[in-house]
Amino acid sequence: MNRTNRVCALLGMDLPIIQAGMVWCSGWELASAVSGAGALGVLGAGSMYPKVLRDQIEKVKKAVPGKPFAVNVPLLYPAVEEHMASIAELGVPIVFTSAGNPRVWTSYLHERGIKVVHVVSSVKFALKAQDAGVDAVVAEGFEAGGHNGREETTTMCLVPAVSDACDIPVIAAGGLHDGRSILAAMMLGAEAVQLGSRFVATPESSAHRAFKEAVLAAGEGSTSLEMKNITPVRLLHNDFARQVIQAQQSGATDEELHLLLGRGRAKRGMFEGDLTEGELEIGQISAMLDSLEPASDLVRRLAEECRTLGGPALGGRFDF
Repeated sequence: MNRTNRVCALLGMDLPIIQAGMVWCSGWELASAVSGAGALGVLGAGSMYPKVLRDQIEKVKKAVPGKPFAVNVPLLYPAVEEHMASIAELGVPIVFTSAGNPRVWTSYLHERGIKVVHVVSSVKFALKAQDAGVDAVVAEGFEAGGHNGREETTTMCLVPAVSDACDIPVIAAGGLHDGRSILAAMMLGAEAVQLGSRFVATPESSAHRAFKEAVLAAGEGSTSLEMKNITPVRLLHNDFARQVIQAQQSGATDEELHLLLGRGRAKRGMFEGDLTEGELEIGQISAMLDSLEPASDLVRRLAEECRTLGGPALGGRFDF
C-alpha cells in the first residue's frame, strides 16, 4: 500500500486507480481482476438483486482474498436496505454511494468499519457530502458515461473546483482512459482517478460482447447527455437514443419520456446486447477506445504510463 497517497492509504490499494461500479458492466470477474492488479475493483450493485449481490461479493472475496474491493450502491435503488445489510454482514470494506443523499447511510457504514466514498457532479454536492462525513468524493465530469449531472460541468473544470473546496480527498472521473489523462487529473488536484468506459472495454466486463464492440466502433460525437429533465444519462447513439432526441425536440413531456424509456432498457442494451432498442450508456472517451484489453494488463499499463510521464512530479500522489 502507498501511504503517501491519501486515497491509497484510506482504501488500502497500491495504485490510485479505481474501476467504476457501472450497472450491467461491473461484475465479480472485472472487480477481481482490477483489485488483483493492485488497483480497486468495484461491483456495480445498481443492476443486481440482493441475492445476486451477495453471490458477487462472495466470489470477489474468494478470488482475491485480502485485497480491497468496493461496492457501488445507487441510493435511490429500491433494495438499498437489503444491499447495505449484505455489505455489512459480508465484510465489504468500502462503499461508493451515488444518486442520493449520503447522510442517510454514512454513519451506518462507518459504525461497521466501512469506508464511504460519494460520487458528485458539483461543488455544492461535494460540500454536502463532506458535511455528511464521507471519507472521499468522486468528482465526475460531464464527459462520463451513465447518469450524470445536469450542470454539464466538465472534468477539467470540476476537479480543481472540488479539490479547492474540499478538505477530504478527491477522486477524478469522466473522460479518463490513459496515463496522460490520469496525470492531468492529478495535476488539477485529484489524488486518485476512477475509470468507467475504459474498463467496459475489457474481456472481464460483464457487458455483452455486442455492446463492447459498439463502444469500440464509436466515433467522435457518438454520445450525448439526454433526458436531463427526468434522469440525465449519456447515451451511445442508436435507434432508441434517436427516438429520445426526437421526442425531446418535439417537446415531449416528462411523462412521455418516462413511457418511452420504459423498464429494463439498460439491461436490454448493455447486458443482453440489443443495439437497436436497448439503452447504451458510455462516456465520450469511447471515441478513443479501439481494443479490448485484459483488466490486469490495463491497470499495469496505466501505472507504467504514469510513471514514465512523470508521476514523481506529483509529490507522492503517483510516486511508485
